[in-house]
Amino acid sequence: MTLQHHDFGEKDARCVHCGALAVGPCARCHAPVCGDCCVLTEGGAKTYAICLACEQAVGRSLRSSWWAVVGWFLVPILALVALLLLLGWLFPHR
Repeated sequence: MTLQHHDFGEKDARCVHCGALAVGPCARCHAPVCGDCCVLTEGGAKTYAICLACEQAVGRSLRSSWWAVVGWFLVPILALVALLLLLGWLFPHR
């Protein structure tokens, strides 16, 4: 991870939980966190750091996020298929 600098007049970013030197941002809330105040994600192709507050709120798995992405593609496609089947049933000779 790279060090994330904020333009608050400080030279180095500090962890929002303990005030130590931050090693990077949380993957969910983008707050700067140190290595002691974060956990690594599970279930993704790439590993990200998540702060302890976000882990307690939603967990460290990224599976729900991936299912949301899949849903954005599948729901419109299934709706179009259902519409085509309905139109084919209503107008069979066309």
